[in-house]
Amino acid sequence: MLPPDIELETKAVLKQLTKAHRALSELKGYANMIPNKNILINAVLINEAKDSSEIENIITTHDELFKAITVENYISPAAKEVVNYRAALWHGYNLVSEKGMITSNMLIEIQQLIILNRAGIRKQTGTVLKNEGTGEIVYTPPVGEQEILKLLANLESYINSDDETDPLVKLAVIHYQFEAIHPFYDGNGRTGRILNILYLVLKGLLDSPILYLSKYIIRNKPDYYRLLNEITKTGRWEEWILYVIAGIEATATETLNLVKSIDAYINQTAAEIKQTLPDLYSRELVELLFFEFYTKNSYLIDGLGISRRTAYTYLSKLLEKGFLQEKKVGKSKIYFNEGLFELVKDFGTN
Repeated sequence: MLPPDIELETKAVLKQLTKAHRALSELKGYANMIPNKNILINAVLINEAKDSSEIENIITTHDELFKAITVENYISPAAKEVVNYRAALWHGYNLVSEKGMITSNMLIEIQQLIILNRAGIRKQTGTVLKNEGTGEIVYTPPVGEQEILKLLANLESYINSDDETDPLVKLAVIHYQFEAIHPFYDGNGRTGRILNILYLVLKGLLDSPILYLSKYIIRNKPDYYRLLNEITKTGRWEEWILYVIAGIEATATETLNLVKSIDAYINQTAAEIKQTLPDLYSRELVELLFFEFYTKNSYLIDGLGISRRTAYTYLSKLLEKGFLQEKKVGKSKIYFNEGLFELVKDFGTN
């Protein structure tokens, strides 16, 4: 049961906290200067969704993801699972923004969107976590629906209580506890990583879900599982907390670099459209071109309040000048923002 009966804020932890909070503050401040945060959120979420799923051995490419986002019935199970994760993160963000709290029921909703089933809390016995290489059982999570619900209620109280513990330290505790409870048959890891981001938003450390945590876990995957297991075996928290805080600092810094790159590319594109197509240019048009990796006639019609013929004229001129590329995905014809896609793709593979 939480909170842990141990001193969590050691000297080493306090030293690392200062650097992590500084990096988060810089990211939050810069992101707040950009008028349309959807541009940033969509760009960051696609990499977060891809990498969080990759941790669970759900492997896909940016190109497959692009097709799955664009075409409703695109057949690629791995890509669709990543798109589900993205939808679940958006849903969780909207719930936290609306309710100002994180509840067990919200986590159940998020998990259902990831997995697309309503199995809910584990009721059957026999769930164990194994070493994929050896088959050895490394952890047996709590058994019984009532026990799991009791632990989730305790976790919910800990998440939403205001105390003197630094929120980044609490995030490390929350992440361990959720993974240790392992409340669902499937999707626990992905739900737990969404919980991380939502908690940062809840505590006001970010205004939007733009911190890119899963890449850090992939880079340091052996340490991630080793340190989780170490708490279970020995009750020692410091190294795990330091791992999480260092990860937040590193990913905040990297995400800030991506945000700056996207902002610079948007401004560059805006200036070039204004120079080459002054009759078309508006800031609203530029933002529509960066809302997703692609646009359609309907986006311009609804976003700019123009006719279908005028929207077609705009897109034709943007194609002619190289601001967009025409692409056929399935039976749909779309207009692709290749520059944004490549920028985000490069960031995701670095």
